[in-house]
Amino acid sequence: MPGTNLTRDEAQQRARLLTVDAYEIDLDLSGAQEGGDADGSGQGTFRSVTTVRFDSAEAGADSFIDLVAPAVHEVHLNGEALDAGEVFKDSRITLTGLRAGRNELRVVADCAYTNTGEGLHRFVDPVDQQAYLYTQFEVPDARRVYASFEQPDLKATFQFTVKAPEGWTVISNSPTPEPSDNVWRFEPTPRISTYITALIAGPYHSVHSTYEKDGRSVPLGIYCRPSLAEHLDAEQIFEVTRQGFEWFQEKFDYAYPFAKYDQLFVPEFNAGAMENAGAVTIRDQYVFRSKVTDAAYEVRAETILHELAHMWFGDLVTMEWWNDLWLNESFATYTSIACQAYAPGSKWPHSWTTFANSMKTWAYRQDQLPSTHPIMAEINDLDDVLVNFDGITYAKGASVLKQLVAYVGMDEFFQGVQAYFKAHAFKNTRLSDLLGALEETSGRDLKTWSKKWLETAGINILRPEIEVDAQGVITSFAVKQEAPALPPGAKGEPVLRPHRIAIGSYELQDGKLVRTGRIELDVDGALTPVPQLAGTRRPAVFLLNDDDLSYAKVRLDEESLKVVTEHLGDFTESLPRALSWASAWDMTRDAELPARDYLALVRSGIGKESDIGVVQSLHRQVKLALDLYAAPEWRETGLAAWTAETLEQLRAAEAGSDHQLAWARAFAASARTDEQLDLLQGLLDGTEEISGLAVDTELRWSLVQRLAATGRADEKAIAAELERDKTSAGERHAATARAARPTAEAKAEAWASVVESDRLPNAVQEAVIGGFVQSDQRELLASYTAKYFDAVKDIWNSRSHEMAQQIAVGLYPALQVSQETLDATDAWLASAEPSAALRRLITESRAGIERALKAQAADAAA
Repeated sequence: MPGTNLTRDEAQQRARLLTVDAYEIDLDLSGAQEGGDADGSGQGTFRSVTTVRFDSAEAGADSFIDLVAPAVHEVHLNGEALDAGEVFKDSRITLTGLRAGRNELRVVADCAYTNTGEGLHRFVDPVDQQAYLYTQFEVPDARRVYASFEQPDLKATFQFTVKAPEGWTVISNSPTPEPSDNVWRFEPTPRISTYITALIAGPYHSVHSTYEKDGRSVPLGIYCRPSLAEHLDAEQIFEVTRQGFEWFQEKFDYAYPFAKYDQLFVPEFNAGAMENAGAVTIRDQYVFRSKVTDAAYEVRAETILHELAHMWFGDLVTMEWWNDLWLNESFATYTSIACQAYAPGSKWPHSWTTFANSMKTWAYRQDQLPSTHPIMAEINDLDDVLVNFDGITYAKGASVLKQLVAYVGMDEFFQGVQAYFKAHAFKNTRLSDLLGALEETSGRDLKTWSKKWLETAGINILRPEIEVDAQGVITSFAVKQEAPALPPGAKGEPVLRPHRIAIGSYELQDGKLVRTGRIELDVDGALTPVPQLAGTRRPAVFLLNDDDLSYAKVRLDEESLKVVTEHLGDFTESLPRALSWASAWDMTRDAELPARDYLALVRSGIGKESDIGVVQSLHRQVKLALDLYAAPEWRETGLAAWTAETLEQLRAAEAGSDHQLAWARAFAASARTDEQLDLLQGLLDGTEEISGLAVDTELRWSLVQRLAATGRADEKAIAAELERDKTSAGERHAATARAARPTAEAKAEAWASVVESDRLPNAVQEAVIGGFVQSDQRELLASYTAKYFDAVKDIWNSRSHEMAQQIAVGLYPALQVSQETLDATDAWLASAEPSAALRRLITESRAGIERALKAQAADAAA
């Protein structure tokens, strides 16, 4: 929406002038069940009355409060009625002539329900035709529900009063009261920021429990729609939650800071979850309707723990401005994975393997784009932060925190964190506040570390330099560090950094690669000698950055590479396998390893890979390598070989195992011959069986979508499957299948529904885009390149951020890997005058084409 930006300078000026005390927010949602269209797509409005008390440091000063609303009816400042039509403009209400000291503002407005996952989202469940509401306010969307000083450092207390339809439940940050005449009056919250306030309302199903510790009982709640209740595994979720409470309270030495802890699985959620204080919202795809692998449970657990960690880091102590968003998210990511790895009784002690294999590959990918930026990014306004929820903010930041923990020591790290929480509870901080606490507890000077790691962009490469004598004894060993040039267009200069790493030595024993030695040391500068290894016999493999302590690309020496290539699946531990897999994938993306060789490497080692998360990542990466990085003239050969591999592994997998399910999905994603597609159809209609494979609801949709994409399932077949699964998830899957059909008419219909109309809810729009883009349909999609560039700027300027970003990224012609696509992108960038945020997204997508062209050339030359 235009006119909704806020600059950092404006926020700083307002924070210097104002101290906010308390909000009283009265919302009338009594018409929510009838409001809007039956499918939830209509806006509809609700009455919002905000009273806010705040202090001004100056008499006669001017400021403003934020509000996005279709209509403002009344504005009273210190008892005086203002002309709403005059003072409300462009998402702001102008406040002039403030008193020195206490001021009181009252705003009466009609605010709008949304179907975009921003503000107050309204969803109608097709199963029971009931409306379900939830809020999503990060970054700047509390102002879509009530008038607010929308910046994280103007904390206040919040008291919600909500009128809702009969039979509904209303949940907010404070404990849920007993309603009176369908009115819910919540107690005021502690001092928190606007973006973590929350409201969830509807006829939700709930399960309740408690966490007990040291005489204190914290109420726990889990909520979902009744149509999902049969699938809600509440006890497993409570188990992970209690484990998090136990571990975090011990490590942080600070009791959980809010009165209760609810987790609400809500529909059509844009993110994984959101850390609203005491009322965490989570995408309801995490309520698993069908069999999933243990990797899915691990990811869900990490999400649960991530949001719980935010209750301390983010909610109790909050960043002053969004340039420290990275620290907020990185801390939650690091501590959630550390909890999984180290908490007694954890089901996922291998969580650092998952981190290395998924989160860090995301970080490495993001850090090699033209938009790469320092971890502590320069956030000048809200537009900057909205596109900054990226792999650097989450994954690189968490990687660097892991390295910081190794650098200062884990005990010292958490001692510093404990002091930080005690000193700044319910306040706002800057990065320097945390680093100062860590310097106190560790004795390390972190100023140079911070400057090199947090204020610069790019990745270092670490290589071993080894000399041995004729008897195989090491005469010298050093770690060489390189700082490659940043991508064209990126800001900054390459820099060498201090790394805390481990060097692992591995030997082949009975066909297995076993670690026989480990050295941990600081690496700094271009060359770091490792004299401890001189005079020792060279092992079969040296692995730099063993245990994945630092953030760097790692390359193997020639001898180690030869052994690892032949025995990658033979490491006895999952983490060195994951590091080796990640290195191979990185080399493929960098055009150092041809796509066909990557395929051969995966085929030779994946059958020995026990970690299901790694297996599923390899599935995705192989498919991506074949679709984008393989030479076009060889691509079909590679895809045929991979599909044959998936079917062979599927038939060989243990009946009913996670691996069997993963291979079934991999096969369904790439089946191509008539015989293979016949098998998919047979599995769907029950004429074919694979022992132990449950063809349940979600797997059925995977089969239908592939059959639709290959022209084997028509509208009648899709409608029949939807009749079996008349749920919101079924509607999304059907939308994907329809958009996937290989006809000009299906593509035109899908395109029109997304680009030429703004009626689709966020989740359905995402589903249509996912079906529209099919790697087997390049020729059919070619004509949409020009259409994309004709439409994307207007879409960006007219749609909400989430909806516009889905389209700008999802419909970019990433499959049209050609110089022509680069030229079309460059011409658009030169002439369209896009906003900085849209320019960034298009430039990132362009970099994907450039990378794919280089990789295809390397593959063709192989």
